Amino acid sequence: MKSMIAVLAALLLAACASYGGRGLVPGNSELADVLRVMGEPAMRWQEPDGSLQLAYPRGPAGVHTFMVRIGSDGKLQRIENALETRSFGQLRPGMSEAQVLQILGPPYAGWTSYFKARDERIWEWRYCDDMHNAAHFNVLFDATSRTVRTSMSIYEQCGQANCACNK
Repeated sequence: MKSMIAVLAALLLAACASYGGRGLVPGNSELADVLRVMGEPAMRWQEPDGSLQLAYPRGPAGVHTFMVRIGSDGKLQRIENALETRSFGQLRPGMSEAQVLQILGPPYAGWTSYFKARDERIWEWRYCDDMHNAAHFNVLFDATSRTVRTSMSIYEQCGQANCACNK
């Protein structure tokens, strides 16, 4: 029984280590290393210069979407959390859904909504704000043109003990 618990603990520890790419080294790690450590990405974009962008959303309970950049030489350039205020600040009215996806990664599908009366689609991501408060970031799209109308944040109501940002 004790050995079974030890094996389970080791597996859980290994899963946590790969959550954000722990152990990967920019300039040294390669695409194969990223895939081995972080798994298959939810989305990928091939850039005209030969570089690659990979999206690793960790929601709905998680508060990160890691964007991994692989250079045209096949080496890891950087891993960044896309669900931060600096990324949200890049969004502008009129941007396409594809542009939003490349900045923030895919939203959690279970929280995507459509409001017929406004012909509006809403995508939602869970994140931690700069003050470590759990929140949801929403992008509101004109559903016909599939372009951004606006965006907003809504804070979660939770106690200090159960907010993801305090762990």
